Amino acid sequence: MGGGLVIVPILAWILAAQGIVPSHIMHLAIGTSLATIIPTAISSLRAHHVRGAVDWVLVRRITPGIALGCLAGAWLAARLEPEVLRIILAIFQFYVGTQLLLGFAPNPSRNLPSSPVITLVGSFIGALSSLIGIGGGTLSVPWMVWCNKDIRLSVGTASAIGLPIAIFGSAGFIFNGLSSSALPAHSLGFVYLPALVGIALASIFTAPLGAALAHRLPVVTLKKLFAILLYALGTKALLTTI
Repeated sequence: MGGGLVIVPILAWILAAQGIVPSHIMHLAIGTSLATIIPTAISSLRAHHVRGAVDWVLVRRITPGIALGCLAGAWLAARLEPEVLRIILAIFQFYVGTQLLLGFAPNPSRNLPSSPVITLVGSFIGALSSLIGIGGGTLSVPWMVWCNKDIRLSVGTASAIGLPIAIFGSAGFIFNGLSSSALPAHSLGFVYLPALVGIALASIFTAPLGAALAHRLPVVTLKKLFAILLYALGTKALLTTI
């Protein structure tokens, strides 16, 4: 699972503590989160590709919808109030946390739909991912499993889908933020470059620690811990006024 559900709220609090204009905080946090996904998605998809775990035909079919949805989501996010974006993020955090606690997994019940339907699905995944600053795996993996895709292939393909989400999503936030005033120094639209560099560098050192911990803790324990974290972040997002 990508870190957008954690990066966005924590980055928003850090930006608020630095005195960033409140009306731009959530947009900067989401745009920056999407930009941080680019290097991690490239690394992840390469690893899955080497193992033959990426359905590139599906990636090509869904990418046009992903691109359209991400650009539309970024356009909409730029016009929504920060409070609305926080509520959308909190609701999704509660959803994912509940999904982890209940162990919900869709039963494979059908095959992949036609290309127009895949485009619509991609548009939905891209739009929601762009609205809350995530790589889309929490949406695309259950959908692919539901369409009778092997879970390993679904995870690998989701990592590849995360790259166009990150590229088009962050590009949308950059473009929609270029005309905004009172942005902090070293911002490229709604992408805050110091945070982008800091998160990318820090992840190089902390990702191996997380991976090691993941192999030592039981899966059930990991799910419960992350669910509790998401509930805590979602609750704080609803109670915090930026």
